[in-house]
Amino acid sequence: MKRSADAMTEPAKPVFLTKAERERLALERRQAAVSDQRRTALDLLQSLPRPPPPPPAGGPPPSGSNPAPRDSSDRDRDRDRDRDRDRDRERRRDDDSRRDRDRDRDRDRDRDDSSRRDRDRDRRDRDRDRDRERERERERDRDRERGDRGDRERDRLEKMAEREREKELDAIKEQYLGSKKPKKRVIKPSEKFRFSFDWENTEDTSRDMNALYQSPHEARLLFGRGFLAGIDRREQKKVAAAHEKETRAELRRKAGVEDRPEDDAVDKKKAAAAEMYDAFDMRVDRHWSEKALEEMTERDWRIFREDFNISYKGSRIPRPMRKWSESKLGTELLRAIDKAGYEKPSPIQMAAIPLGLQQRDVIGIAETGSGKTAAFVLPMLSYITRLPPISEENEAEGPYAVVMAPTRELAQQIEEETVKFATYLGIKVVSIVGGQSIEEQGFKIRQGCEIVIATPGRLLDCLERRYAVLNQCNYVVLDEADRMIDMGFEPQVVGVLDAMPSSNLKPENEDEELDEKRIYRTTYMFSATMPPAVERLARKYLRNPVVVTIGTAGKATDLITQNVIMVKESEKMPRLQKILTDLGDKTAIVFCNTKKTADMRAKDLDKAGFRVTTLHGGKSQDQREISLDGFRNRRFNVLVATDVAGRGIDIPDVAHVINYEMPSSVDTYTHRIGRTGRAGKKGVATSFVTLENTDIFFDLKQMLIQSNSPVPPELARHEASKFKPGSIPDRPPRRNDTVFANH
Repeated sequence: MKRSADAMTEPAKPVFLTKAERERLALERRQAAVSDQRRTALDLLQSLPRPPPPPPAGGPPPSGSNPAPRDSSDRDRDRDRDRDRDRDRERRRDDDSRRDRDRDRDRDRDRDDSSRRDRDRDRRDRDRDRDRERERERERDRDRERGDRGDRERDRLEKMAEREREKELDAIKEQYLGSKKPKKRVIKPSEKFRFSFDWENTEDTSRDMNALYQSPHEARLLFGRGFLAGIDRREQKKVAAAHEKETRAELRRKAGVEDRPEDDAVDKKKAAAAEMYDAFDMRVDRHWSEKALEEMTERDWRIFREDFNISYKGSRIPRPMRKWSESKLGTELLRAIDKAGYEKPSPIQMAAIPLGLQQRDVIGIAETGSGKTAAFVLPMLSYITRLPPISEENEAEGPYAVVMAPTRELAQQIEEETVKFATYLGIKVVSIVGGQSIEEQGFKIRQGCEIVIATPGRLLDCLERRYAVLNQCNYVVLDEADRMIDMGFEPQVVGVLDAMPSSNLKPENEDEELDEKRIYRTTYMFSATMPPAVERLARKYLRNPVVVTIGTAGKATDLITQNVIMVKESEKMPRLQKILTDLGDKTAIVFCNTKKTADMRAKDLDKAGFRVTTLHGGKSQDQREISLDGFRNRRFNVLVATDVAGRGIDIPDVAHVINYEMPSSVDTYTHRIGRTGRAGKKGVATSFVTLENTDIFFDLKQMLIQSNSPVPPELARHEASKFKPGSIPDRPPRRNDTVFANH
């Protein structure tokens, strides 16, 4: 009831008519108006008085009437009446037409109002749809924003969890390994705002610009002593000879060695030399190269180590060997060395071979191209000759020695070098690298071999699949150990070392003598640099090692001429083509950072007419071997490679090494340019440096200065070359200085 009452109170809703219905209604209204107009005209005519009928023509007047003649006033009255009637008719007609016009105007207005209402309704519908769509879009934005906020919150929580894990790992490392917290340097206000009137080392460009400063004369304080100060030079010789005699006698007395007649003869000869006056030669003794091994004194050995830049760190270090004949290698090995064309040993071989023959653990740090391979291969072969040969009884126990290298090419190169000497001793060598069938390699190991040369990953696979065991392996060599750690092979190296027997480890006490008849585990570790990860590995698996350093760690050999050119990226290819054209038929290696860049540069050089091949990790093992063999045999004279070819690979007579793209570390740079200037030959290294390589500017400049190589003015003046990234300069930074910081 309530609803029906509300319906009655509501105003009637307008009914919208179609165009045909509106025309029909208008036509009906028009017909009704015309009929009303006609009806009104008839009523008006009926209301008017009728005039009397006219008399018949020529007839007598009606009876009972007095015909009066019509005068002019009656005629005027009739005319006025007719005029009024006409005027009334005209007025009614005007009123009718005005009403018709008003009715048409109202009808048009109704039609306009209806169309306006239609347009308003359409506009309202469109506005309503637009508002609905806008609200829907706003709702979608809110949902998207809620999802983004959830993703950000999830990322933040994951980062916090990762940070907590890193903190926990750092705490564990600090607990077990210890940590050295760097002290933050606080610059005092007096130093910060101090004005320096002196020249700074970085502002002195004479060393870079003037060739006179490349080889400065260093003062030798003891040279020519006695000529100017009035000191008798002969007296100095006598005092020096007497002092040496007393020192030698004291050493003999402490060692309990009796005097021999030969020593007395040597002393007399030195005393006679001291009596002689030589204005040009102050030396009392001969040079070590003119002496026999028995005549060498402690001073001679010191001069010998200084001449070859050999330095040791360790206890009970044996004398280095001066030549092959003085080594304690077997006659077969010496014959193999002679046939291989090794005339005299390199410094690392002089120092490391005597240590290996005593079964000492050795860490060798030497320049690239210094003969490290023979330094560990020859003691290893000498060690194996003391063991029983591999036969059916012991071949199932595995090899006697294992050599691990970071790359396949280096492992195969070590295999070639080892086979060169092992052939004369009847020792079998097997190479285990990736890219080949592991079943075939396991079959070769099971057939029996004395030496296995492998990459860490493939060797660990063979051990886990039981293709090989290391039950009697007590000699292990880690070549390019820092490269293996950098490539992430530390777990594999540790797995291989843990698979070896631990019963033959040397005693941890340094003073305890080793039993020469017993076989101990011997570990050789060779590298051009010594990062902390390698030191950690050495502390765990090496017992009382002797660290042999040849030259400066991480330094390139002096036989390499280093050229650094500051170029733009677009200038590299024309410069490269010019350098390769000037080389002619000589070989060159072009280093790139990525496989894609190496392929692109090789394609460009091939189009330019050069004989090019590539070497990188994206190629199969067969393709890599074909490229290396073709480059060694001079079928190709340009090798475009990544850092796969940067370590240990020995390609003879490489005339030029070109760093098309600079590496991110100076150690990698050292290994790259070490592919030339090998085995005592000279080489050239050219590096293209752009302003994007600022991370290496400081270390590169220091290396160029140490090797007396020219430093480009752009590199010398650049701010990144003046301070090591992350260090604090000695002076407060100026306004326009760029300060590098570690994050």
